Amino acid sequence: MDLFNTAPKPPLAELIRPQSLDEVVGQQHLLGPGKPLRLAFEAKKLHSFILWGPPGVGKTTLGRLSARATDSHFIAISAVLAGVKDIRIAIEDAQAKLTVSAQPTVLFVDEIHRFNKSQQDALLPHVESGLLTLVGGTTEHPGMEVNNALLSRAQVYTLQPLSADEMEQLYQRAVPHLKGVNLDSDALDVLAGFADGDGRRFLNLIEQVTTAAASARLSTVTVEFAASSTSPSLRRFDKGGDELYWQLSAFHKSLRGSQPDAALYWLARILDGGGDGRQVSRRMIAMASEDIGNADPRALQLALNAAEAYERLGSPEGELALAQAATYLAVAAKSNASYLAWNQAKAFVKETGSRPVPIHLRNAPAKLMREMGYGDEYRYAHDEPDAYAAGQTYFPDGLESKHWYEPSERGLEAKIRGKLAWLRSLDASAQSSPEDN
Repeated sequence: MDLFNTAPKPPLAELIRPQSLDEVVGQQHLLGPGKPLRLAFEAKKLHSFILWGPPGVGKTTLGRLSARATDSHFIAISAVLAGVKDIRIAIEDAQAKLTVSAQPTVLFVDEIHRFNKSQQDALLPHVESGLLTLVGGTTEHPGMEVNNALLSRAQVYTLQPLSADEMEQLYQRAVPHLKGVNLDSDALDVLAGFADGDGRRFLNLIEQVTTAAASARLSTVTVEFAASSTSPSLRRFDKGGDELYWQLSAFHKSLRGSQPDAALYWLARILDGGGDGRQVSRRMIAMASEDIGNADPRALQLALNAAEAYERLGSPEGELALAQAATYLAVAAKSNASYLAWNQAKAFVKETGSRPVPIHLRNAPAKLMREMGYGDEYRYAHDEPDAYAAGQTYFPDGLESKHWYEPSERGLEAKIRGKLAWLRSLDASAQSSPEDN
């Protein structure tokens, strides 16, 4: 280095960025022999596409390689910083390249989900005309964040987090740049765990610990040195993004599937990733009614108690209350009978509209109402045998009684099912013999 050489030293991740498809680590479901992206690259017939996946799995690299494979001019912009003006400049640049040298352009838009509708719409005519081949990168679900018009013009490809074996491949490629410092297998495993499937983060961690080791004149990084030289990064988690809802979904489905250990795993993942325990407790409260219901009414109370305990204690003390509730909900008897009945009732009301309340079910606080017969034929259940007014109707006049709630034969609902069957038999008997009523 000298006073006139001010170019920054590129980080390790940039030094070993793949220069061809064969150097790409991971994503073999797209880049392996006969797979869609490899076929497109090898045929030099590129189409617009959106790469959806977590950070550090190769979105930018594939954008660059797509231009290289097709001898295209490459323009990269970030939707976090760019606006319509930047899009206009990119379009003018692409038009100039096409006019002067007949060279096509690949426009890579990183974090394309950050573009608003008007910004995305500004790309449409130029993608449609073929002036631009759009390659978008996003960590958010394209179906939720990208305009349908743009989606119809671009194929969506899902990228996967890097596996432990793929992390090992990255390390082997990085070794020549580590100045003679190596990592033992345990240290490598620790850093791969910290990286959590993010290749760029993994390489940054390797660069960090090997630089520290070189300063300490160590030739081998041990697991103890790696742990002391770094700190665990947050797991792959986004409080407002897809990962949160995927993990909450997995947690809910584990509870519904009566798998307490899996539920604890996802609970731990959510909290370890910085998730809010209150979101977990809200999901458990909802699940207690949706998936357990009257098969075990204690589940709802326990979920409410856990939510209150966590609200008072926070983490880490309140996490045990969440874990206790999760294990109970998982093993509790399951029934969605109340959930199904409620959905049917809502749908029926929406379809049939408003019907007047029957005269016998109306209260009569005023004299005129009593004179009009409000409440005259109402039968007070506590004055009836078994505290049940057999044959009494509670639906609007002219509307046949509905049996939406059909209890399961699990848990307490087995007894409720028997009770309802008996009450309905009393109704049937009273309706067939009205003179005895």
